[in-house]
Amino acid sequence: MTDAFAERTRRCQQRLDAADADALVLFPSTNLFYLSGFREHPGERHLLLFVPKDDDPVFVVPDMYGEQIADESWISDVRTWSDGDDPLSLVGSVADEFDLHGGHLLVDDRMWALFTQGLRRTLPDATFGLASEAIDSLRMRKDETEIEALRTAGEVADRASVGIRELGEDAIGMTESELAAEIEARLSDAGGDELAFDTIVGSGPNGAKPHHGHGDREIGSGDPVVLDFGAFVGGYPGDQTRTVVFAGDPPEGYEEVHRAVLEAEQAGVDAAEPGVTAESVDRAAREVIESYGYGEEFIHRTGHGVGLDVHEGPYIVEGNDLELEPGMVFSVEPGIYLPGEFGVRIEDLVVITEDGCERLNDSPRTWQSL
Repeated sequence: MTDAFAERTRRCQQRLDAADADALVLFPSTNLFYLSGFREHPGERHLLLFVPKDDDPVFVVPDMYGEQIADESWISDVRTWSDGDDPLSLVGSVADEFDLHGGHLLVDDRMWALFTQGLRRTLPDATFGLASEAIDSLRMRKDETEIEALRTAGEVADRASVGIRELGEDAIGMTESELAAEIEARLSDAGGDELAFDTIVGSGPNGAKPHHGHGDREIGSGDPVVLDFGAFVGGYPGDQTRTVVFAGDPPEGYEEVHRAVLEAEQAGVDAAEPGVTAESVDRAAREVIESYGYGEEFIHRTGHGVGLDVHEGPYIVEGNDLELEPGMVFSVEPGIYLPGEFGVRIEDLVVITEDGCERLNDSPRTWQSL
């Protein structure tokens, strides 16, 4: 895997030229992990990775991280500072070495203001852009190691999904929060490392709120329940949505709405192939829902890219004329939301292949429990 991180860095350096930039400056984030192999949460201390256009990368880190980074990253140039030191003095010396004082630097898109402001004070003659200019196009095309991790995460979600459906009548009377806890336990039992995002269990009218989360409402007989969940496996997330009626007769009109969403999801998957635009996949799904008369009730984009971040490029939305390429992974998740009544969403992840796409989820998409 060390070679893969180094190769990603080399390719990113090539993109700095195209962006007319002299270096990347990253802090603890998925971007930093993607290039270095070192994973850490952001903290109050300066922990920065400089990736110059024509030289080897350099870490600037607190003393306490020196040995850890040496063990976990392929990057050998690790320069440390001690508590009580001014870390910006070390930042300035790195800038001197790589002649960055009047350069154009691409900083991590999510870098805290604490650190961006420090860079601006230390390098007042430099100009700044966003790291996404150089790195996003790389991250959108997954390599086989990444795709295999995403496949495994999809299988974990599938196993949890089937097990939850099998609850049938036993789910009646559970609160949304209790069912969410059951889903999360099953994700862990199936091999998930940690939750990819807060589990959504939207029952009855709560299902008409796309990001409802879960609460104390009890699931009743005949309630449609939107279930959106996933777990990380090897640093990559699963993300799947199913809408299920665990027992009883669903509300009037529900079966037609579910059929419309199911057909729209299939249309989006069928449209996904190399060379087509992201917006054409959105349009394929949206046209089906519009044909059923529910166009105004489909209130979000059709999908989002998935990788080290649960939401990243490519975004499957009107106006995105990006052409899809092999290795791109994204969700196809149309939905219809009827306020005060119920909602339906069905979601799978797909990866673009050389001649079409591969679904990464294969659990039942029907509305009945098992």
